Amino acid sequence: MGCFECCIKCLGGVPYASLVATILCFSGVALFCGCGHVALTGTVTILETHFSKVTTDHEMLTNVIQLMQYVIYGIASFFFLYGIILLAEGFYTTSAVKELHSEFKTTICGRCISGMFVFLTYILGVAWLGVFGFSAVPVFLFYNMWSTCAAMKSPMANLTNIDSICVDVRQYGIIPWNATPGKACGSTLGDICNTSEFYLSYHLYIVACAGAGATVIALIHFLMILSANWAYLKDASQMHAYQDIKMKEERELQDITSRSKECLNSYT
Repeated sequence: MGCFECCIKCLGGVPYASLVATILCFSGVALFCGCGHVALTGTVTILETHFSKVTTDHEMLTNVIQLMQYVIYGIASFFFLYGIILLAEGFYTTSAVKELHSEFKTTICGRCISGMFVFLTYILGVAWLGVFGFSAVPVFLFYNMWSTCAAMKSPMANLTNIDSICVDVRQYGIIPWNATPGKACGSTLGDICNTSEFYLSYHLYIVACAGAGATVIALIHFLMILSANWAYLKDASQMHAYQDIKMKEERELQDITSRSKECLNSYT
């Protein structure tokens, strides 16, 4: 076998669908974790500077955000390992299907592992749907603030008293009602929208939400791949069982035929 034939054979064993899903999963998780971590830090800075200047008022929120940042570290590590495992499982299943008519045989353990990955990926997909919905909440809050600032700056609004336009973050439950000042009005609100922390956090939340959506798509892709692979392995197992029974019957038939001939020869 030449070099070209070896390359073609190797490329034929690559699970391209699993490879695409793995790249999409890594990209989505990286965007969600990286952008979400930085955006949460910027959010704390905005709250401490403009909406809650007393540390005890937002102490609980700060602790929750720090906990979420630690969770982000765990999510990134887990999905890096899980994506590699699913890619390896794709290579294994592709080899099993390619060698369907050879000496390669799937085992019950291999089929059970494939079924376990289907169940686990389904659970993770449902969980990431919740993460995707949760990541859209800060995007909505920042969009409300940004649209309010844009309305104040728009000449079409024809506002005579911009100080009456306020954004009160206490109504969202982010900080308690006794937090001071708790809201920003008029020019103060415009200054907040012009800060680099607000601009960066707003766009990072959008990217993090998009990353969560990409991860959901990747897990759905993985779920379809794993389901198809599990069905292939099941069919391969049944095919091998049928071939074993067929070969056994052929041997028995040959033995009976040979014994019949021997008996006939001895009789004659």
